[in-house]
Amino acid sequence: MAASDVLFISLDSCRYDTFAAAHRQGALPHLAAIAPLHKAQAPSYFTYGSHAAFWMGFTPGVIGSEEPWLNPKVGKLFRMAFAGHAGNDGEQSFRLGGANMVEGFRQQGYLTLGSGAVDWFNTASETGSVLAQPFEHFQFAGNTWSLQCQLAWLEQRLVAAPADQPRFVFLNVGETHVPYWHEGASWERWPSPCVPFGDQNCSAVESARRQRACLEWVDRQLAPLLDRFRDGTVLICADHGDCWGEDGLWEHGISHFATLTVPLLLRVRGVPVGSTASAVAIPPSPSRFRSAASRLKRWLKARL
Repeated sequence: MAASDVLFISLDSCRYDTFAAAHRQGALPHLAAIAPLHKAQAPSYFTYGSHAAFWMGFTPGVIGSEEPWLNPKVGKLFRMAFAGHAGNDGEQSFRLGGANMVEGFRQQGYLTLGSGAVDWFNTASETGSVLAQPFEHFQFAGNTWSLQCQLAWLEQRLVAAPADQPRFVFLNVGETHVPYWHEGASWERWPSPCVPFGDQNCSAVESARRQRACLEWVDRQLAPLLDRFRDGTVLICADHGDCWGEDGLWEHGISHFATLTVPLLLRVRGVPVGSTASAVAIPPSPSRFRSAASRLKRWLKARL
């Protein structure tokens, strides 16, 4: 693959803490080889909202970062025409026309391939067709645990494409989405350990265990595709996370720190973006702010 090629992977519903725990222990060797891990904020708390933003160049951003691409407010990697000032984007960014990012790549002669696992990409529905429509070729996998089928479809299309044609490839991975299951898993798909509003089967511990196991399995499956794009641009992130009982909330579809905080890895034209130091320089969670406020209140009360 050439430096102009682009691979965009969304790990559906993957929480940042799930990714970070596996990353720290070396359990994601292929994903970790892309670039340093960054703790970012997604543009939305559900699949359609985030991907609609992605298509306009609003990729996840690292709070407090002054680096273009890591903070899309500073500078965008994918800049749509008429989408504000492009002075900080850098020469290696992508300037795109059209109604969205995918259409912009098509206008520049790219082969655009996409594959989605969750129902927001179901091309048999009017809503699913919105996200899929801009692609020259798009595959809806049919269920949320079809990564091997998706990768085989992408490989077939990539092999058949003209060697000199640049490629924009998008892959939505469903195994990290509820019910957190993959082909060959040692547990049953149902009941899910995470459902909206919670039930007797919900468990934060089991959700974390299963999502991490799925993520590690996904890492192994992605190895050949990641290697194919090693000299190009690779953006890997989650579109949102899930709540696992925080503030009494479960799953996603609601704005919360757990649903908005996502992993981000970025390699641009073969060069990893961001240092390890910047990757770990992350803001404190809201719970730490609350704890600090409680300590201050007790301190003041003791002195009044």
